[in-house]
Amino acid sequence: MEPASPLVSTEWLGTNLGNPGIVVVDATYHLPNVRRDARSEYAREHIPGALFFDIDAISDQGSALPHMLPPPEAFARAMSDLGIGNDDHVVAYDNYGLFSAARPWWMLRSFGHDRVSVLDGGLPKWKREGRPVTDAPSTPSSGKKFMARPRPDLVRDKAQMLANLVARSEQVLDARSAGRFQGGQPEPRAGLRSGRIPGSRNLPYNELLDPDRGTVLAPDRLRTLFNGAGIDPQRPVVTSCGSGVTACVLALGLELTGAQRVAVYDGSWSEWGLPGDTPVETG
Repeated sequence: MEPASPLVSTEWLGTNLGNPGIVVVDATYHLPNVRRDARSEYAREHIPGALFFDIDAISDQGSALPHMLPPPEAFARAMSDLGIGNDDHVVAYDNYGLFSAARPWWMLRSFGHDRVSVLDGGLPKWKREGRPVTDAPSTPSSGKKFMARPRPDLVRDKAQMLANLVARSEQVLDARSAGRFQGGQPEPRAGLRSGRIPGSRNLPYNELLDPDRGTVLAPDRLRTLFNGAGIDPQRPVVTSCGSGVTACVLALGLELTGAQRVAVYDGSWSEWGLPGDTPVETG
């Protein structure tokens, strides 16, 4: 099947909602210090037919790190349970506009599924335009089977990131706020050091969004932002963040500029910031 565009508009989804082969997922996720329940919010209000993509549940349940990629067979089972088959076009959104919806976009691509898009502007834009929402339960399509085909080139682990400190073959771009990146702002997860991966650059994920509309900036403006952060999209880039969620927003933005060698550090600062053998820069 042909790859899908990384972004689809609310107009496009409004026209195609309910069509066979279109599966919409609400991938809202909240940071632990926010104290909100994304699943309950989904139950109260979601795009008609949308299913809840639980980022914490669809993860490696044997890892102490938050929402790490699950084993291929577990991911395939979760997608089949959501009624997602390999021929389906998945559209992910969240209720921030764009915060966590890029995570399933990256996860699906990491397991070989290119027919996946993010709803530009997410639920806020959908609602501003007066489009329908519902509290009615959604039922997954039955009989769908998903086959996972892992792409390790889209994923980085701690050992690879440590090796890159010496090789410097990949640029590292951090999606966290400037305060967290510099080490002056505390992390939302307890027990983590403050600071950044040595040699990494910073571009807070929300800078990729139009501040008024919440939609992703045009590719030429994205290129300007990446260049301003010291990143060359034509060279390999690894994106990172707090726990591998907003790093996927940067990966999405890089994809929109035409970058072809982009990976996500899945453990991100939840792993690197733990006490141990990982060096940290501050300031």
